[in-house]
Formats: sequence, structure tokens, C-alpha cells
Amino acid sequence: MKGKRFGAAVTGWTPPPRPDMAPLSGRYARLVRLDADAHAADLHRANSVDPAIWDYLPYGPFSSAAAYHRWIRQTTRGDDPLFYAIQSIETGHFGGVASYLRITPEMGTIEVGHITLAPELQRSRAATEAMVLLMERAFSTGYRRYEWKCDALNLASRRAAQRLGFSYEGVFRQAAVVKGRNRDTAWFAVIDSDWPALGEAYRAWLDPTNFDAEGQQRERLGDLTGLVRVASDPALT
Repeated sequence: MKGKRFGAAVTGWTPPPRPDMAPLSGRYARLVRLDADAHAADLHRANSVDPAIWDYLPYGPFSSAAAYHRWIRQTTRGDDPLFYAIQSIETGHFGGVASYLRITPEMGTIEVGHITLAPELQRSRAATEAMVLLMERAFSTGYRRYEWKCDALNLASRRAAQRLGFSYEGVFRQAAVVKGRNRDTAWFAVIDSDWPALGEAYRAWLDPTNFDAEGQQRERLGDLTGLVRVASDPALT
């Protein structure tokens, strides 16, 4: 019909398979499918240092390793979300968790969430590389859109999304009730056309030559990814 507009035709794309949860390994981080028997004790030890890491999640903190073990066992029974345990190659410890969720192969969309990083893993190259490995797996498999959502009041998560080059897409008001409190949800995403340039930015930042003898970065990741990011988060300016 004259004057009617439509989105661009999607050609040459085939819906990807669901994630196979094979291990992911880099220079600094290794990710394996979360398993209660293998990981609960180490993760509970690491996550008990600072209970604030659970503030914006709908569960936790956990009173004991046994309670955390039960939660992992119950939560990992389904096929969405799919949880990874994050291991620092340097220390050998498991200090984080992340998952794929809202996995919709027919639309080519997938989200990363349930991100829990213990203090020993926060602000480390291993933590950044873990996020990169998950994104790389999604796009190499054929997903078109990779999402990040968080409580709009969780400025640390919003900063992390922006640093990684996710484009800000707005806030969904009163999106959920979490632990008896209102949650407005901030949305971010990377799409497949962003990925080649972001991948180059990640490789440049993670290269050992980008760090001096004291481990200080020479180039900031946010500066590298900022050249790719389509929209910045106004809450961080």
C-alpha cells in the first residue's frame, strides 16, 4: 500500500540453535556450566564477603553454603535461564555467575543476566573477559541481538553496560516487584552489526600490552567501546 513503511527485509539469516553450554575459555577467565556440587562451596565463600552484591537480585544473600547449593540445584533444572560459573584462571577460584536468559532463537535475541561477581572478581580482567566470551558465543552462534537489563537504580550495572559498549535503550517503568520493592528496568543492547567493531575493542583492551607492570590499563575500555556505542546512558553523564 502506498505510503506504508516496513522494516528492512531479513535475508541470509537462519535462526540459531540454543546455547550448548560448552565451556568458554580465554586468557583470564574460564566459564563452565554452573553445578551445585562443583561450585556452591567456592561461590558461597567468595560471595559472602559483601552481601551488597545481592541488593538488586530477586534472591540472596544465602545463609549457608547448603542453602546456596539448594538454590543452584533448583535453579539450574530448566533450560532458561542457563547459568555459567566464572573462574579466574589466575587464582583458580570460582567467583562469579552469569546466565543466558530470555533465549528466543526464532527472533535471534538473547539476554545476559543474573550477573553476580564477588569482590575478588570485580573490576578484574577476568570479569570483563567473561562478559566478552558470553557475547562472542552468542554472536558467533547467529544471534542478532544481545540484551542487558538491570534495575534502573543499579548504577554500577548501568556503568558496566556502558563500559562494555551496550547502547542505552530506555527505562521500562514499574517493570517488576523485587523483594517487595518497585523495580524500573533500564534496557541496553548490542546488535550483530555492532559486534565486529566491539570485538576489536575488546581484543585491544584485553591484550597484555595494554597493561603496565603494575596492572594498570593504558587505554580504558569505555573509551574504546564508546566509538561503537550508539546511545549513551544519560544517568551516567
